[in-house]
Amino acid sequence: MIGILYRLDKELFYLINGSLGNPVFDLIMPWFRYMYFWFPLYAFLIGYIIYRYKKKSIYPLLMIALTVTVSDQLSGNYIKKTVQRVRPCNNEMMQEYVVKRVPCGSGFSFTSAHASNHFALAVIMIFLFAAQYRWVKWAAPLWAASVAFAQVYVGVHFPADVAAGALLGTLIAYGFLMLFKSNLTHPDKTE
Repeated sequence: MIGILYRLDKELFYLINGSLGNPVFDLIMPWFRYMYFWFPLYAFLIGYIIYRYKKKSIYPLLMIALTVTVSDQLSGNYIKKTVQRVRPCNNEMMQEYVVKRVPCGSGFSFTSAHASNHFALAVIMIFLFAAQYRWVKWAAPLWAASVAFAQVYVGVHFPADVAAGALLGTLIAYGFLMLFKSNLTHPDKTE
């Protein structure tokens, strides 16, 4: 069974990294995976949370900081070092088939911290904003999924890496939401 899942993961990787290759994705997908590209969005979110929650903004901001930190550290410093899955772009048996669209890096592959962090943030965005802005329910996961897809497209992660990262980030975000829930009263419900 594990062999079948591994082969399916590789085939899906080849489809995304190779067969779906096109000039538009070649241009935008490398940008999608760089955190600095998203800094304007992060800054807007911080500013909007401060504007919307006023003095109580410390709670959602602290929750976001803790969620992303735990997500990043658990994925990058614990799971990757424990599993030690080689990135597709560094896998000697795949070298001639991988389209490398960014520098590969020397770290391990499973789980994707990019996917974990962005899905964690997407879950929090849904909780904080979807009651007022219904489009956030589909836009936030779509945004996180585009970041995860970019990781596979550029050749640095397998699909299972980003899927596991997405699940990890989602679970961590739910955990922190439950922990902070009593301090996250929506501003439109406060006195």
